[in-house]
Amino acid sequence: MNQLIPRRTAIRNLLIIAGGAMVLPACYNKSGKPTIQLNNLSLTEEDELFLEILCETLVPETDSPGAKSLKLHLFVMKMVDDCYKAEDQQMFINGLKKFDAFAKGKIGKSFLEASVPEREEVLKGIQKDKEKDKAIHKFYQITKSKTIQGYLNSEYVMTNLVKYELVPGRYNGYFPV
Repeated sequence: MNQLIPRRTAIRNLLIIAGGAMVLPACYNKSGKPTIQLNNLSLTEEDELFLEILCETLVPETDSPGAKSLKLHLFVMKMVDDCYKAEDQQMFINGLKKFDAFAKGKIGKSFLEASVPEREEVLKGIQKDKEKDKAIHKFYQITKSKTIQGYLNSEYVMTNLVKYELVPGRYNGYFPV
């Protein structure tokens, strides 16, 4: 029982433990910030999670990857941050904040806690009630269009579903001019 540990083994084990102790708090720390840097939007981690669930409801995972595995919510956030005017961004944020209250009014529970059919029912309700709250409708419209755009431009779709044709393409002599 009185064996000595070689010095190199002891130093290596000490460094492994010290490195793990430094990295471990970062794994459990909630910063409250989204995972990507945004210049104009002020979103939180909860907002990002909500967008992830909403995008997954729009493009669910089947035999092809869904919005969650393609990280389409990040695409939506970045596109709204970079490509929309300030008033549209503000309407997007307002719609995002009001969406959960709208869902509670429709199904009686939070959108995040709802099942997939209940989420789909909420989304159908937005289509019908677009005159009641324009901010929610604008938020949903932007999110839906950017989710679809992100899916159609994703690496999966471009490599597996779209047939690549080298430019200038095939010659069609009968094409009407």
